Amino acid sequence: MLRNSASLSSKLFHVSNPTLSIPFTNPLRSADTFSSVHGVRTGLFQTLLYSSSAGLPSTVDSLKLGLEKSDGGRAFGSASSAAVFNTATLDSAAVPKVRDLAESIPHYGRCYWELSKARLSMLVVATSGAGFVLGSGSAIDFAGLCYTCAGTMMVAASANSLNQLFEINNDAKMKRTMLRPLPSKRITVPHAAIWATTIGAAGTVLLAYKANVLTAGLAASTLALYAFVYTPLKQIHPANTWVGAVVGAIPPLLGWAAASGEVSLNGMILPAALYFWQLPHFMALAYLCRNDYAAGGFRMLSLGDASGHRTALVALRNCLYLLPLGFLAYDCGVTSEWFCLESALLTLTMSAAAFSFYRERTTKNARRMFHASLLYLPVFMSGMLFHRIAHDKQDLVETTSGRLVELTSSGAWAQENEKNGSRNKPRRESSVGVQSRPPVAFASVAPFPFLPAPLYAAHDS
Repeated sequence: MLRNSASLSSKLFHVSNPTLSIPFTNPLRSADTFSSVHGVRTGLFQTLLYSSSAGLPSTVDSLKLGLEKSDGGRAFGSASSAAVFNTATLDSAAVPKVRDLAESIPHYGRCYWELSKARLSMLVVATSGAGFVLGSGSAIDFAGLCYTCAGTMMVAASANSLNQLFEINNDAKMKRTMLRPLPSKRITVPHAAIWATTIGAAGTVLLAYKANVLTAGLAASTLALYAFVYTPLKQIHPANTWVGAVVGAIPPLLGWAAASGEVSLNGMILPAALYFWQLPHFMALAYLCRNDYAAGGFRMLSLGDASGHRTALVALRNCLYLLPLGFLAYDCGVTSEWFCLESALLTLTMSAAAFSFYRERTTKNARRMFHASLLYLPVFMSGMLFHRIAHDKQDLVETTSGRLVELTSSGAWAQENEKNGSRNKPRRESSVGVQSRPPVAFASVAPFPFLPAPLYAAHDS
Protein backbone atom coordinates (compact mmCIF):
# COMPACT_ATOMS: atom_id res chain seq x y z
CA MET A 1 0.00 0.00 0.00
CA LEU A 2 2.73 2.46 0.95
CA ARG A 3 4.83 1.46 -2.06
CA ASN A 4 1.88 2.02 -4.46
CA SER A 5 1.12 5.42 -2.88
CA ALA A 6 4.69 6.54 -3.23
CA SER A 7 4.82 5.44 -6.88
CA LEU A 8 1.55 7.24 -7.76
CA SER A 9 2.67 10.45 -6.06
CA SER A 10 5.97 10.46 -7.90
CA LYS A 11 4.21 10.05 -11.26
CA LEU A 12 1.81 12.93 -10.53
CA PHE A 13 4.66 15.15 -9.48
CA HIS A 14 6.60 14.36 -12.65
CA VAL A 15 3.63 15.05 -14.97
CA SER A 16 2.78 18.40 -13.38
CA ASN A 17 6.39 19.54 -13.33
CA PRO A 18 8.17 18.26 -16.44
CA THR A 19 11.11 20.62 -15.92
CA LEU A 20 11.87 19.30 -12.46
CA SER A 21 13.17 15.74 -12.69
CA ILE A 22 14.02 14.13 -9.39
CA PRO A 23 14.11 10.35 -9.65
CA PHE A 24 12.68 8.52 -6.70
CA THR A 25 15.44 6.04 -5.94
CA ASN A 26 16.37 4.19 -2.80
CA PRO A 27 18.37 6.58 -0.59
CA LEU A 28 20.26 3.73 1.02
CA ARG A 29 22.05 2.91 -2.25
CA SER A 30 24.32 5.95 -2.23
CA ALA A 31 25.41 7.81 0.88
CA ASP A 32 26.36 10.98 -1.04
CA THR A 33 23.02 11.23 -2.83
CA PHE A 34 21.17 10.54 0.41
CA SER A 35 22.99 13.29 2.28
CA SER A 36 22.50 15.90 -0.47
CA VAL A 37 18.77 15.50 -1.11
CA HIS A 38 17.69 13.78 2.05
CA GLY A 39 15.47 16.63 3.14
CA VAL A 40 13.71 17.05 -0.21
CA ARG A 41 12.95 13.39 -0.58
CA THR A 42 11.68 13.10 2.94
CA GLY A 43 9.37 16.07 2.52
CA LEU A 44 8.07 14.94 -0.84
CA PHE A 45 7.48 11.42 0.35
CA GLN A 46 5.57 12.54 3.40
CA THR A 47 3.54 15.16 1.46
CA LEU A 48 2.62 12.94 -1.43
CA LEU A 49 1.73 10.12 0.91
CA TYR A 50 -0.67 12.51 2.60
CA SER A 51 -2.02 13.67 -0.77
CA SER A 52 -2.74 10.17 -2.01
CA SER A 53 -4.87 9.48 1.00
CA ALA A 54 -6.55 12.89 1.42
CA GLY A 55 -7.93 14.04 -1.91
CA LEU A 56 -4.71 14.84 -3.84
CA PRO A 57 -4.13 18.59 -3.33
CA SER A 58 -2.43 20.69 -6.01
CA THR A 59 1.12 19.93 -6.97
CA VAL A 60 2.16 23.50 -6.19
CA ASP A 61 1.09 23.08 -2.61
CA SER A 62 2.84 19.77 -2.55
CA LEU A 63 6.02 21.37 -3.81
CA LYS A 64 5.78 24.13 -1.23
CA LEU A 65 5.29 21.66 1.52
CA GLY A 66 8.16 19.59 0.18
CA LEU A 67 10.47 22.60 0.17
CA GLU A 68 9.44 23.52 3.70
CA LYS A 69 10.18 20.03 4.81
CA SER A 70 13.51 20.12 3.00
CA ASP A 71 14.65 23.09 5.10
CA GLY A 72 14.01 21.08 8.25
CA GLY A 73 15.85 18.15 6.71
CA ARG A 74 18.85 20.33 5.94
CA ALA A 75 18.90 21.57 9.53
CA PHE A 76 18.77 17.99 10.79
CA GLY A 77 21.52 16.96 8.38
CA SER A 78 23.77 19.83 9.46
CA ALA A 79 23.20 18.92 13.15
CA SER A 80 24.09 15.31 12.40
CA SER A 81 27.24 16.39 10.61
CA ALA A 82 28.21 18.57 13.57
CA ALA A 83 27.65 15.66 15.95
CA VAL A 84 29.79 13.39 13.78
CA PHE A 85 32.50 16.06 13.61
CA ASN A 86 32.48 16.49 17.40
CA THR A 87 32.75 12.72 17.91
CA ALA A 88 35.68 12.54 15.52
CA THR A 89 37.35 15.44 17.32
CA LEU A 90 36.94 13.71 20.68
CA ASP A 91 38.28 10.47 19.25
CA SER A 92 41.33 12.20 17.82
CA ALA A 93 41.96 13.88 21.20
CA ALA A 94 41.62 10.59 23.10
CA VAL A 95 44.08 8.69 20.91
CA PRO A 96 47.22 10.40 22.32
CA LYS A 97 46.01 9.83 25.87
CA VAL A 98 45.46 6.15 25.22
CA ARG A 99 48.88 5.93 23.58
CA ASP A 100 50.52 7.66 26.55
CA LEU A 101 48.78 5.29 28.94
CA ALA A 102 49.89 2.27 26.94
CA GLU A 103 53.49 3.51 26.98
CA SER A 104 53.47 4.44 30.68
CA ILE A 105 52.43 0.96 31.88
CA PRO A 106 55.63 -0.84 30.75
CA HIS A 107 57.73 2.19 31.70
CA TYR A 108 56.61 2.30 35.31
CA GLY A 109 56.53 -1.47 35.49
CA ARG A 110 60.21 -1.49 34.57
CA CYS A 111 60.93 1.22 37.14
CA TYR A 112 59.14 -0.71 39.89
CA TRP A 113 61.04 -3.85 38.90
CA GLU A 114 64.39 -2.08 39.22
CA LEU A 115 63.46 -0.23 42.41
CA SER A 116 62.47 -3.51 44.02
CA LYS A 117 65.70 -5.27 42.93
CA ALA A 118 63.41 -8.07 41.86
CA ARG A 119 66.04 -10.79 41.51
CA LEU A 120 67.40 -10.12 44.99
CA SER A 121 63.86 -9.97 46.38
CA MET A 122 63.07 -13.34 44.79
CA LEU A 123 66.11 -14.82 46.53
CA VAL A 124 64.74 -13.50 49.82
CA VAL A 125 61.37 -15.06 48.99
CA ALA A 126 63.08 -18.40 48.29
CA THR A 127 64.73 -18.42 51.73
CA SER A 128 61.43 -17.50 53.37
CA GLY A 129 59.63 -20.27 51.51
CA ALA A 130 62.30 -22.79 52.53
CA GLY A 131 61.87 -21.77 56.16
CA PHE A 132 58.11 -22.22 55.84
CA VAL A 133 58.46 -25.75 54.46
CA LEU A 134 61.01 -26.73 57.13
CA GLY A 135 58.70 -25.43 59.85
CA SER A 136 55.67 -27.27 58.50
CA GLY A 137 54.47 -30.69 59.49
CA SER A 138 53.88 -33.61 57.19
CA ALA A 139 51.13 -31.63 55.41
CA ILE A 140 52.24 -28.30 53.95
CA ASP A 141 49.71 -25.46 53.84
CA PHE A 142 50.27 -24.29 50.26
CA ALA A 143 47.87 -21.37 50.59
CA GLY A 144 49.77 -20.17 53.65
CA LEU A 145 53.03 -20.66 51.76
CA CYS A 146 51.79 -18.48 48.90
CA TYR A 147 50.61 -15.75 51.26
CA THR A 148 53.93 -15.82 53.12
CA CYS A 149 55.95 -15.59 49.92
CA ALA A 150 53.76 -12.77 48.58
CA GLY A 151 54.05 -10.76 51.80
CA THR A 152 57.81 -11.34 51.95
CA MET A 153 58.18 -10.20 48.33
CA MET A 154 56.29 -6.99 49.04
CA VAL A 155 58.30 -6.16 52.15
CA ALA A 156 61.60 -6.94 50.40
CA ALA A 157 60.58 -4.73 47.46
CA SER A 158 59.77 -1.90 49.85
CA ALA A 159 63.11 -2.24 51.67
CA ASN A 160 65.08 -2.18 48.42
CA SER A 161 63.10 0.80 47.13
CA LEU A 162 63.75 2.78 50.33
CA ASN A 163 67.42 1.84 50.07
CA GLN A 164 67.60 3.44 46.62
CA LEU A 165 65.65 6.48 47.81
CA PHE A 166 68.27 7.17 50.48
CA GLU A 167 71.22 6.54 48.15
CA ILE A 168 70.30 8.58 45.06
CA ASN A 169 73.43 10.73 45.16
CA ASN A 170 75.70 7.77 45.91
CA ASP A 171 74.22 5.67 43.14
CA ALA A 172 74.68 8.51 40.65
CA LYS A 173 78.46 8.36 41.23
CA MET A 174 78.83 4.61 40.65
CA LYS A 175 78.98 3.01 37.21
CA ARG A 176 77.14 -0.04 38.46
CA THR A 177 74.13 1.95 39.74
CA MET A 178 73.98 5.25 37.85
CA LEU A 179 71.33 3.95 35.44
CA ARG A 180 68.86 3.04 38.17
CA PRO A 181 65.43 4.74 37.94
CA LEU A 182 66.07 7.49 40.50
CA PRO A 183 69.59 8.61 39.47
CA SER A 184 68.56 8.52 35.81
CA LYS A 185 65.38 10.52 36.67
CA ARG A 186 63.07 8.00 35.03
CA ILE A 187 60.81 8.25 38.07
CA THR A 188 60.30 11.04 40.59
CA VAL A 189 61.23 10.85 44.26
CA PRO A 190 57.64 11.30 45.55
CA HIS A 191 56.42 8.59 43.20
CA ALA A 192 59.09 6.16 44.42
CA ALA A 193 58.38 7.06 48.05
CA ILE A 194 54.65 6.38 47.63
CA TRP A 195 55.43 3.07 45.94
CA ALA A 196 57.82 1.94 48.69
CA THR A 197 55.52 2.96 51.54
CA THR A 198 52.41 1.41 50.02
CA ILE A 199 53.97 -1.91 49.10
CA GLY A 200 55.71 -2.27 52.48
CA ALA A 201 52.57 -1.56 54.49
CA ALA A 202 50.50 -3.88 52.32
CA GLY A 203 53.00 -6.73 52.72
CA THR A 204 53.13 -6.37 56.50
CA VAL A 205 49.34 -6.30 56.79
CA LEU A 206 49.07 -9.35 54.55
CA LEU A 207 51.46 -11.33 56.74
CA ALA A 208 49.67 -10.25 59.92
CA TYR A 209 46.26 -11.20 58.51
CA LYS A 210 47.13 -14.44 56.70
CA ALA A 211 50.01 -15.74 58.88
CA ASN A 212 50.39 -14.33 62.40
CA VAL A 213 51.54 -11.23 64.23
CA LEU A 214 54.96 -12.74 64.97
CA THR A 215 55.63 -13.14 61.24
CA ALA A 216 54.50 -9.58 60.54
CA GLY A 217 56.75 -8.30 63.34
CA LEU A 218 59.76 -10.11 61.88
CA ALA A 219 58.98 -8.65 58.45
CA ALA A 220 58.66 -5.14 59.86
CA SER A 221 61.94 -5.51 61.76
CA THR A 222 63.66 -6.66 58.56
CA LEU A 223 62.36 -3.61 56.72
CA ALA A 224 63.41 -1.23 59.50
CA LEU A 225 66.90 -2.73 59.90
CA TYR A 226 67.63 -2.72 56.19
CA ALA A 227 66.27 0.72 55.33
CA PHE A 228 67.05 2.72 58.47
CA VAL A 229 70.10 0.99 59.98
CA TYR A 230 72.02 -0.88 57.31
CA THR A 231 71.56 1.74 54.56
CA PRO A 232 72.95 4.78 56.47
CA LEU A 233 75.62 2.62 58.13
CA LYS A 234 77.09 1.83 54.71
CA GLN A 235 78.43 5.38 54.60
CA ILE A 236 79.70 5.37 58.20
CA HIS A 237 81.42 2.09 59.18
CA PRO A 238 82.45 -1.28 57.65
CA ALA A 239 80.30 -3.03 60.26
CA ASN A 240 77.39 -2.50 57.85
CA THR A 241 78.21 -5.88 56.26
CA TRP A 242 77.55 -7.72 59.52
CA VAL A 243 74.30 -5.79 60.06
CA GLY A 244 73.25 -6.66 56.52
CA ALA A 245 74.00 -10.33 57.26
CA VAL A 246 71.59 -10.20 60.20
CA VAL A 247 68.92 -8.68 57.96
CA GLY A 248 69.43 -11.44 55.39
CA ALA A 249 69.14 -14.14 58.05
CA ILE A 250 65.65 -13.08 59.20
CA PRO A 251 63.51 -14.19 56.18
CA PRO A 252 63.95 -17.98 56.73
CA LEU A 253 63.09 -17.46 60.39
CA LEU A 254 60.05 -15.49 59.21
CA GLY A 255 58.93 -18.44 57.11
CA TRP A 256 59.43 -20.86 60.01
CA ALA A 257 57.35 -18.62 62.29
CA ALA A 258 54.60 -18.38 59.68
CA ALA A 259 54.35 -22.17 59.48
CA SER A 260 54.81 -23.16 63.14
CA GLY A 261 53.72 -20.00 64.94
CA GLU A 262 56.90 -19.88 67.05
CA VAL A 263 60.64 -19.32 66.94
CA SER A 264 62.51 -22.42 68.11
CA LEU A 265 66.09 -23.62 68.19
CA ASN A 266 65.49 -25.93 65.23
CA GLY A 267 64.35 -22.98 63.18
CA MET A 268 67.68 -21.17 63.69
CA ILE A 269 69.77 -23.53 61.53
CA LEU A 270 68.85 -22.09 58.13
CA PRO A 271 69.10 -18.47 59.38
CA ALA A 272 72.58 -19.28 60.76
CA ALA A 273 73.56 -20.64 57.35
CA LEU A 274 72.28 -17.45 55.70
CA TYR A 275 74.24 -15.28 58.13
CA PHE A 276 77.60 -17.04 57.69
CA TRP A 277 77.09 -17.43 53.93
CA GLN A 278 76.53 -13.72 53.31
CA LEU A 279 79.91 -12.68 54.69
CA PRO A 280 82.14 -14.50 52.15
CA HIS A 281 79.63 -13.63 49.44
CA PHE A 282 79.75 -9.89 50.15
CA MET A 283 83.47 -9.86 50.91
CA ALA A 284 84.12 -11.18 47.42
CA LEU A 285 81.73 -8.59 45.99
CA ALA A 286 83.31 -5.77 48.01
CA TYR A 287 86.76 -6.75 46.75
CA LEU A 288 85.62 -6.90 43.13
CA CYS A 289 83.78 -3.55 43.31
CA ARG A 290 86.07 -1.72 45.75
CA ASN A 291 86.79 1.15 43.34
CA ASP A 292 83.10 1.63 42.65
CA TYR A 293 82.30 1.60 46.38
CA ALA A 294 85.01 4.19 46.98
CA ALA A 295 83.52 6.45 44.30
CA GLY A 296 80.07 6.09 45.85
CA GLY A 297 81.27 6.91 49.36
CA PHE A 298 80.50 3.53 50.93
CA ARG A 299 82.70 2.34 53.82
CA MET A 300 83.44 -1.28 53.08
CA LEU A 301 86.10 -3.41 54.73
CA SER A 302 87.95 -3.78 51.43
CA LEU A 303 88.53 -0.01 51.18
CA GLY A 304 90.78 0.05 54.25
CA ASP A 305 92.43 -3.22 53.30
CA ALA A 306 94.70 -2.49 50.36
CA SER A 307 96.27 -5.96 50.36
CA GLY A 308 92.92 -7.75 50.75
CA HIS A 309 94.31 -9.91 53.58
CA ARG A 310 91.63 -9.06 56.14
CA THR A 311 88.86 -9.33 53.55
CA ALA A 312 89.99 -12.82 52.52
CA LEU A 313 90.45 -13.90 56.14
CA VAL A 314 86.90 -12.89 57.08
CA ALA A 315 85.58 -14.81 54.09
CA LEU A 316 87.55 -17.97 54.93
CA ARG A 317 86.65 -17.87 58.62
CA ASN A 318 82.93 -17.66 57.96
CA CYS A 319 83.13 -20.46 55.42
CA LEU A 320 84.53 -22.70 58.14
CA TYR A 321 81.72 -21.65 60.47
CA LEU A 322 79.32 -23.30 58.00
CA LEU A 323 80.84 -26.76 58.49
CA PRO A 324 78.97 -27.91 61.65
CA LEU A 325 75.53 -26.74 60.48
CA GLY A 326 74.74 -29.98 58.66
CA PHE A 327 75.54 -32.01 61.77
CA LEU A 328 73.45 -29.66 63.90
CA ALA A 329 70.52 -30.07 61.51
CA TYR A 330 70.72 -33.85 61.95
CA ASP A 331 71.25 -33.67 65.71
CA CYS A 332 68.22 -31.41 66.13
CA GLY A 333 66.07 -33.74 64.04
CA VAL A 334 65.52 -31.27 61.22
CA THR A 335 67.13 -33.42 58.51
CA SER A 336 68.30 -36.99 58.02
CA GLU A 337 71.90 -38.16 58.41
CA TRP A 338 72.62 -37.95 54.68
CA PHE A 339 72.46 -34.17 54.84
CA CYS A 340 75.53 -34.14 57.10
CA LEU A 341 77.72 -35.55 54.32
CA GLU A 342 76.24 -33.37 51.58
CA SER A 343 76.53 -30.21 53.63
CA ALA A 344 80.13 -30.97 54.58
CA LEU A 345 81.17 -31.55 50.96
CA LEU A 346 79.40 -28.40 49.81
CA THR A 347 80.97 -26.27 52.54
CA LEU A 348 84.45 -27.66 51.85
CA THR A 349 84.06 -26.72 48.19
CA MET A 350 83.32 -23.09 49.01
CA SER A 351 86.02 -23.10 51.71
CA ALA A 352 88.55 -24.27 49.13
CA ALA A 353 87.66 -21.29 46.93
CA ALA A 354 87.95 -18.97 49.93
CA PHE A 355 91.32 -20.48 50.85
CA SER A 356 92.55 -19.97 47.29
CA PHE A 357 91.53 -16.32 47.53
CA TYR A 358 93.26 -16.04 50.90
CA ARG A 359 96.53 -17.43 49.52
CA GLU A 360 96.48 -15.36 46.34
CA ARG A 361 94.30 -12.27 46.49
CA THR A 362 93.49 -11.62 42.86
CA THR A 363 90.38 -10.61 41.00
CA LYS A 364 90.17 -14.06 39.42
CA ASN A 365 90.17 -15.85 42.80
CA ALA A 366 87.70 -13.37 44.25
CA ARG A 367 85.35 -13.98 41.35
CA ARG A 368 85.75 -17.74 41.78
CA MET A 369 84.80 -17.47 45.46
CA PHE A 370 81.83 -15.29 44.51
CA HIS A 371 80.57 -17.90 42.05
CA ALA A 372 81.09 -20.66 44.63
CA SER A 373 78.93 -18.72 47.08
CA LEU A 374 76.21 -18.38 44.44
CA LEU A 375 76.23 -22.16 44.05
CA TYR A 376 76.27 -22.88 47.79
CA LEU A 377 72.99 -21.35 48.91
CA PRO A 378 70.50 -22.99 46.52
CA VAL A 379 72.18 -26.40 46.89
CA PHE A 380 72.22 -26.12 50.69
CA MET A 381 68.53 -25.15 50.88
CA SER A 382 67.56 -27.84 48.39
CA GLY A 383 69.40 -30.44 50.47
CA MET A 384 67.63 -29.37 53.64
CA LEU A 385 64.26 -29.57 51.94
CA PHE A 386 64.99 -32.95 50.38
CA HIS A 387 66.22 -34.55 53.61
CA ARG A 388 63.88 -32.74 55.97
CA ILE A 389 61.97 -34.46 58.75
CA ALA A 390 58.43 -33.23 59.30
CA HIS A 391 58.01 -30.88 62.24
CA ASP A 392 55.32 -32.99 63.92
CA LYS A 393 57.59 -36.04 63.72
CA GLN A 394 60.31 -34.05 65.46
CA ASP A 395 57.93 -33.28 68.32
CA LEU A 396 56.89 -36.93 68.48
CA VAL A 397 60.50 -38.09 68.74
CA GLU A 398 61.27 -35.55 71.46
CA THR A 399 58.15 -36.48 73.45
CA THR A 400 58.79 -40.20 73.11
CA SER A 401 62.40 -39.78 74.18
CA GLY A 402 61.33 -37.87 77.26
CA ARG A 403 58.80 -40.53 78.24
CA LEU A 404 61.35 -43.30 77.72
CA VAL A 405 63.81 -41.56 79.97
CA GLU A 406 61.11 -41.31 82.63
CA LEU A 407 60.31 -44.98 82.26
CA THR A 408 63.99 -45.87 82.55
CA SER A 409 64.31 -43.88 85.75
CA SER A 410 61.17 -45.41 87.29
CA GLY A 411 62.29 -48.87 86.23
CA ALA A 412 65.67 -48.44 87.88
CA TRP A 413 63.97 -47.22 91.05
CA ALA A 414 61.65 -50.26 91.06
CA GLN A 415 64.60 -52.60 90.57
CA GLU A 416 66.43 -51.03 93.50
CA ASN A 417 63.39 -51.45 95.74
CA GLU A 418 63.06 -55.06 94.68
CA LYS A 419 66.68 -55.75 95.57
CA ASN A 420 66.29 -54.18 98.98
CA GLY A 421 63.13 -56.18 99.62
CA SER A 422 64.79 -59.44 98.65
CA ARG A 423 67.58 -58.85 101.15
CA ASN A 424 65.20 -58.39 104.06
CA LYS A 425 62.84 -61.25 103.17
CA PRO A 426 63.87 -64.94 103.01
CA ARG A 427 63.67 -66.49 99.59
CA ARG A 428 60.64 -68.72 99.20
CA GLU A 429 61.13 -72.12 97.63
CA SER A 430 58.91 -72.99 94.73
CA SER A 431 58.66 -76.03 92.60
CA VAL A 432 57.90 -73.85 89.60
CA GLY A 433 60.95 -72.11 88.23
CA VAL A 434 60.88 -68.33 87.93
CA GLN A 435 60.69 -67.26 84.32
CA SER A 436 63.24 -64.85 82.94
CA ARG A 437 62.19 -61.23 82.79
CA PRO A 438 61.18 -60.00 79.38
CA PRO A 439 63.43 -57.63 77.39
CA VAL A 440 63.11 -54.04 78.51
CA ALA A 441 62.48 -51.94 75.45
CA PHE A 442 62.87 -48.62 77.23
CA ALA A 443 66.49 -49.39 78.02
CA SER A 444 67.38 -48.58 74.41
CA VAL A 445 66.87 -44.85 74.28
CA ALA A 446 68.53 -41.92 72.59
CA PRO A 447 71.29 -41.18 71.91
CA PHE A 448 71.78 -44.90 71.14
CA PRO A 449 68.48 -46.05 69.63
CA PHE A 450 70.20 -48.69 67.53
CA LEU A 451 71.34 -50.81 70.56
CA PRO A 452 69.37 -54.03 71.12
CA ALA A 453 67.19 -54.46 74.19
CA PRO A 454 69.10 -56.22 77.03
CA LEU A 455 68.24 -59.78 78.05
CA TYR A 456 68.06 -60.83 81.68
CA ALA A 457 69.09 -64.29 82.89
CA ALA A 458 66.62 -66.36 84.90
CA HIS A 459 66.97 -66.49 88.69
CA ASP A 460 68.19 -69.70 90.23
CA SER A 461 65.32 -71.56 91.83
